[in-house]
Amino acid sequence: HDSAHDFGKNIVPASIDRCSVYAYPFVNKDGSAAYWRDVGSVDSYYRANIELCEVEPELNLYSRTWPIWTYQTQHPPAKFIFDDDNARGQAIDSLVSGGCIISGARVKRSVIFFATEIERGSVIKDSVILPKVYIGENCRITGAIIDKACVIHEGTVIGENLELDQQRFHVTEEGIVLVTPSMLGQNLYSDAQESFSL
Repeated sequence: HDSAHDFGKNIVPASIDRCSVYAYPFVNKDGSAAYWRDVGSVDSYYRANIELCEVEPELNLYSRTWPIWTYQTQHPPAKFIFDDDNARGQAIDSLVSGGCIISGARVKRSVIFFATEIERGSVIKDSVILPKVYIGENCRITGAIIDKACVIHEGTVIGENLELDQQRFHVTEEGIVLVTPSMLGQNLYSDAQESFSL
């Protein structure tokens, strides 16, 4: 979608016309190109997040020589519970933030933002789950971005049938499924808070 707040199309050109603007080379110490990702579309936002799941991502959030300083709300560590054969709380090749509870669910190659709960039997693959999401039992979510505070009810399947997903959600050109509270008929500020709180 076009936006009047796009850096490359609106903000920088307007600043050049009205202000003194300076540019600096964006390179590493050795002169090679530094990490940069345009996250101006749903697809590019998705790719930038999923790249962080690589064993050695180009943007290394764990670098001790180039730390990323940011404000983070205080949450307890992520918790992975249950070790039954059919319900084992686990995350592989994924980033899971504080305050998350992975309760007998499997997470693979995904980014799970803070204070999210994923219930028993659910499988999350190649997805970006934003803060304070609740995912009920036996859900399957693949190749999706789930917006903050969504409540995904038991047995929901997202990302396996794009034709069906297009009827309920936004599906990008690259086949990423974007789910927001309003698409689920939920109120961002009340429904998720009734389900759980952290």
